[in-house]
Amino acid sequence: MDFLRALSILIVIIGHWLAAAPYAAGGQLVLSSMLEHQRWTHLLSWMLQIMPVFFIVGGYSNGVTWKAAVRDNKTYAEWLNGRLQRLAGPVLPLLVAWIILGIGAHLFGARPETVKFGSQAALIPIWFLAVYVGVVLVVPLTYAAWRRFGMKSFWALAIAVAVDDYLFFAAGLHGAGWFNYAFIWLAVHQLGYAWRDGKLQSGYPALLWTVSGLGILIALVVIGPYPLAMVSVPGEAVSNSLPPKLPMLLLGMIQIGLALTFEAPMRRWLERPRPWTATVMVNSMIMTSFLWHLTASTIVIGIALQLGNIGLAITPGSGTWWATRPIWLGVYSLVLAGFVLVFGIFERGGGSGRPAAAWRQIAGAVLMCGGLSFLALDGIGGTGWLGLRWWAVSLPIAGAALAGVNPLIARSKANSAA
Repeated sequence: MDFLRALSILIVIIGHWLAAAPYAAGGQLVLSSMLEHQRWTHLLSWMLQIMPVFFIVGGYSNGVTWKAAVRDNKTYAEWLNGRLQRLAGPVLPLLVAWIILGIGAHLFGARPETVKFGSQAALIPIWFLAVYVGVVLVVPLTYAAWRRFGMKSFWALAIAVAVDDYLFFAAGLHGAGWFNYAFIWLAVHQLGYAWRDGKLQSGYPALLWTVSGLGILIALVVIGPYPLAMVSVPGEAVSNSLPPKLPMLLLGMIQIGLALTFEAPMRRWLERPRPWTATVMVNSMIMTSFLWHLTASTIVIGIALQLGNIGLAITPGSGTWWATRPIWLGVYSLVLAGFVLVFGIFERGGGSGRPAAAWRQIAGAVLMCGGLSFLALDGIGGTGWLGLRWWAVSLPIAGAALAGVNPLIARSKANSAA
């Protein structure tokens, strides 16, 4: 599970960095995606859209921790406190940093649109946190449904996904599509419970999940209304991921089938010291790396623009452009490593001695999820005081305060442990 978590986040980071295709034209920076320039990269997204794996692993992990909490007579508030500290604590320094960057850009005469687009590009990763925290909040309910109904709890959600997509495409109720954020990711999360409780067979039987999921996915793309790319493509009217649609659930089925198929050899490989050490190291800084990786690339691109468009005059998709990708990825990685060294301390530890009441944690988490969603969609820039959308920025900070989430707790614990 730790290896899959680390692998999925690393693939997401590399995928985001490869998809970004900014270039300079007429003295202006044009933010574009490689998916706009070369259609074959849409197929590449089938391999790089790995986020379902993280929810599967989350289901496995949450099932373990919640079952242990019940066994040890811990309260929901105690269990939730530890999860929120680990998940939401690292995002607060990121928001503070972008508030400072946004104010600085405004004071130096940057247009609100520039701050908006730059911050939105950097804060895209927090959409995942908003959704995943929501999934964590209802773990006692989803785990109880799993214990009572087993795989029926997964198939019921899968049917809800199909019905929601029907309403989206056939009935034109596009607003209904947003419910799939709950249906799809909760369904994939249930597969983690199934894996944890041994209800899914490893080896060749698991290939049925992969083969059936892949067959249905191909059919939906070829003869159905779904686009080829498994991520959003600028300019396309329909996206498989915003809001998520049935292909995301099918990717989850494909990926859990592959994970189960190769589970035994992967476990044997991870018994070796080097692979396991690398896995532990990546997991110790996984949230920090995920949250800061687009901030790192945004800053590098901004510096390149200020230094005379270094590397930004190359046509996206050309041979030269692809040949220079290792250089760009190397520079991104160096900047990200700096952020991890500075802010990774907020990821360690977790949980205060006396958690806030359950109602406060739930209400605070809902506020955080709402605020993070707004920031992921439109960034921090606006026409408000000092050029920021203060209402959107304030929501996650106020929610964290209400829930008792404090990154300084994790920092103090990490320092004492060191």
